[in-house]
Amino acid sequence: MASVTIQSVEKKFGQTPILHGVDIDIADGSFTVLVGPSGCGKSTLLRMIAGLEEITGGEIRIGDRRVNDLQPKERDIAMVFQNYALYPHMTVRENMAFSLALAKQDKATIASKVGRAAEILALTPLLERYPRQLSGGQRQRVAMGRAIVRDPQVFLFDEPLSNLDAKLRVAMRSEIKELHQRLKTTSIYVTHDQIEAMTMGDKIVVMRDGRIEQAGSPLDLYDYPVNQFVAGFIGSPAMNFLPGILRRSGGAAHVELHDGTRLDAPPGAPGADGQAVVFGTRPEHMTLADTGGLAVQVVVMEPTGMDTFIACRHDGVDLAAVFRERHDFAPGSTIHLQPDLQRAHLFDAGSGQRLAA
Repeated sequence: MASVTIQSVEKKFGQTPILHGVDIDIADGSFTVLVGPSGCGKSTLLRMIAGLEEITGGEIRIGDRRVNDLQPKERDIAMVFQNYALYPHMTVRENMAFSLALAKQDKATIASKVGRAAEILALTPLLERYPRQLSGGQRQRVAMGRAIVRDPQVFLFDEPLSNLDAKLRVAMRSEIKELHQRLKTTSIYVTHDQIEAMTMGDKIVVMRDGRIEQAGSPLDLYDYPVNQFVAGFIGSPAMNFLPGILRRSGGAAHVELHDGTRLDAPPGAPGADGQAVVFGTRPEHMTLADTGGLAVQVVVMEPTGMDTFIACRHDGVDLAAVFRERHDFAPGSTIHLQPDLQRAHLFDAGSGQRLAA
């Protein structure tokens, strides 16, 4: 196992900058998730760690070794790809043993390593099958097994679950997390799915346009987003945003929305009187009120059994609310929502930065 240090790393394709001086410290044995929208540079960064893309500037270290100029095979990493990348003419056993055979390891060692990986991943009954005879989830386990047998210092996962159906993705998330807890190998995982990021990562790195917006534990990003982008990206359903003007009178502060509705500001939130702000509240952090609060028109109601999801609208702004209780609201009806001010946020409307006390 080894730590991974990414320092001032840049990437250009021709004259087009893709990564702008990225800095990340990945602790030995941790599970770090790089997450962000398509085109943010996360897969490019992973490929640079693997040695599949050249580094334009900066430095990448695996353990105490600078790996900028090392070939992929010299970096002691193993990569699991989105498309599995299995050899169709080889059995499961042969696919898993291939890299060890290339390294000229003896047959007994290969058999032992393949057997151990197959046992960990419940692949032992499938060792003589070919990839075409496997389900998508089984193929992905074979791809992980091929990485495990190499006993690398670092695992790299490039959106490995994106080709699976929703139910299987949930199961495979648990399998990969459990695998990491057993092996304790440093892992770097790329995804555009923030649910995967929240449920799998010890540390999440949110990227946008080749830059890091915020890095931290899942709950740090959920509870204390540094800006409106992170607040809207982390959490499902996404955070609600209501633009308005911050008003101060004496020691009290409130946000005046464009239709004149007043919402108390979060306790201790800074900001100047008259400042343009965005009031942020998560759908699960609102309760029903008889009057006052935020009057919204119900658009769609989606009961899931465990929760009730309400899509609603206030003054042309689409909002969402999630209740643990069961409700039956008619579309077009008006209900009143009260945000939990202890969990609400204020963002500067211009910069998008959170106004933190």
